[in-house]
Amino acid sequence: MKNQPKIFHTLSELHKAMELPKPLHPLISIINYGEAVFDPKDFEQGIMLDFYKISFKTSFNGKIKYGHGFYDFEEGGMSFVAPGQLLKMQEEEADYSGMSLHIHPDFIRPYALNANIKQYGFFNYTASEALYLSENEKDTILGVYTSIQNELKERIDSFSQDVIISQIELLLNYSNRFYNRQFITRKAVNNDVLAQLENLLNTYFNDEEALLKGLPTVAFVAEQLNLSPRYLSDLLRNLCGQNTQHFIHDKLIEKAKEYLMKGTFSIAEIAYKLGFEHPQSFNKLFKQKTNSTPIAFQQSFHKN
Repeated sequence: MKNQPKIFHTLSELHKAMELPKPLHPLISIINYGEAVFDPKDFEQGIMLDFYKISFKTSFNGKIKYGHGFYDFEEGGMSFVAPGQLLKMQEEEADYSGMSLHIHPDFIRPYALNANIKQYGFFNYTASEALYLSENEKDTILGVYTSIQNELKERIDSFSQDVIISQIELLLNYSNRFYNRQFITRKAVNNDVLAQLENLLNTYFNDEEALLKGLPTVAFVAEQLNLSPRYLSDLLRNLCGQNTQHFIHDKLIEKAKEYLMKGTFSIAEIAYKLGFEHPQSFNKLFKQKTNSTPIAFQQSFHKN
């Protein structure tokens, strides 16, 4: 159907659509963007892959779209797509250089990587949260891509899959390291995000939005900040050592203590004001965070 995204179940289907030769291996391939031929108009509704895609763009003069947002990759960098994610391409996307690694889940299924790959949160980042690389980092990544390509071209034997799996793990670990560096080098920008998050939660609790909407969720605050939930959590871990859920809970407990110290509301009323459906849930979280029950905390301020 014309209004449906194009789904690629196999690497061979993707290669054919890009007017490329069949992949050297049915479950893993590297596509050089300079050799691919396609008309973005054929994929106006987007594409979905039944395999992982790790893109390494050395330069990019167009735009790629995730959801409703565009992002300019002109400086080059890396992006990561997991099976089943919707990816939209535009006409401008025809002008870039680099390559992409495609890995079918069946290739990694017999290995520990099959489970471990889910720990790499950048597969859940959006395009605007791409990884930008220094020149040295680009050389490092290019070296891994070259090693995988050489293994596919020259040495298909009983050891090939083990070697390539090791190279994929190396690529992912380097990406983890470089993302950590990116969080550090973008500390000023990330501190702005932290300030926006604090303001968002302060407003949410001070204006008693929680009473009407319930507890703020990770997905909600991430959407308000135009970030993916996983990227926001990873950013916060690097900035202050806790994920988004813990950050929300800490702000909630701050507000709870403020109510409790005033002594003008019952424990149940405070729980509802903070967005809890049941006071027992509030009591449990407060005890976990403070080692004290709400009533004991309140009484400590109103002994007289």
